[in-house]
Amino acid sequence: MEWIQMVREVWARSGLDALLEALPPWLAMDERQLVFMLATPVFIGVFAWEYLKIRHDPRLVNGAESVRNFMLGAGYQTTELLFAGLIAFPVYALAYHHRLWDIPLTPLTAVALWVLTDLCFYWMHRASHRVRWFWAAHVTHHSSERMNFSTAMRQNATNIFNGGWLFYVPLALVGFNPVWIGVCYALSLVYQFFIHTTLVGRLHPAIEYLFNTPNHHRVHHGRNPAYIDTNYGGVFIIFDRLFGTFTQERADQPIEYGITRPVGGNGLLLSWLHEYRDMFRDMARSGPLLQRLRHLWMPPDWERDAPAPAPVAGGRNDGNGGEQSLRDQGESAGH
Repeated sequence: MEWIQMVREVWARSGLDALLEALPPWLAMDERQLVFMLATPVFIGVFAWEYLKIRHDPRLVNGAESVRNFMLGAGYQTTELLFAGLIAFPVYALAYHHRLWDIPLTPLTAVALWVLTDLCFYWMHRASHRVRWFWAAHVTHHSSERMNFSTAMRQNATNIFNGGWLFYVPLALVGFNPVWIGVCYALSLVYQFFIHTTLVGRLHPAIEYLFNTPNHHRVHHGRNPAYIDTNYGGVFIIFDRLFGTFTQERADQPIEYGITRPVGGNGLLLSWLHEYRDMFRDMARSGPLLQRLRHLWMPPDWERDAPAPAPVAGGRNDGNGGEQSLRDQGESAGH
């Protein structure tokens, strides 16, 4: 058709083709980022619909906070676009170069990759709650005391530097093309956007048994002691059932959203960096080097004991300078 030829002529004369060819592959927009960019207007539209439904209840939504949530998400997408290729692309390329098998993309292998990607997400997400280094980035997503679609956009711009993407590298080593790994990951995040809402109750029992649903994910965002560190699944909830981290919402324990140690401010940089600050502050306290470094990989609620007092002349040490202490389980970091 004539108008198609006109569009092609505009594109050809724009010079964008030559520009894209000149860009190194790690900087060119990959399919994963394309999925995010196409989905973002949908996210905004769905949240606008939800906002009209719940705007009169400040416990469910706050306009200013929702704008900040989308700004936090924009920061996350920007750093992913600019730095994912520089940091993650070489590692995935190296793993795929030394792959064990050549796995073609077929309907069967696509389903297998979808499930395996979600399994990797489960362990990445679980580590993001139980390893403080990973929690330092993930805490941003949990620090809101409201649950709505804008909460899904509440992401940390340091994610790409934090290394959570390493959990997916084994898929490339097995033989799945990193491009399709990225597409599955992106589509998984698109799915997860829609489970951040209070407007959807419990679904059919078969769906609730197999898939992660708004009901399951609301529990995951709870700071109640019974809900902390549960329901890590992305698309599926079956892995939580298999690995013992599944919990149902309890009628006698309404969900309280947020974290147990409030951030203390609303700035974007504070939202992104406050847990890194606290972690490095804890590491700076005096003590053996190995004990100080353990703050990086121990759970967020782990603390070192204060150094034992030096023995007094003529007296004796009480021997209570133990290696570590855990806060009461009800005072976890609010994962």
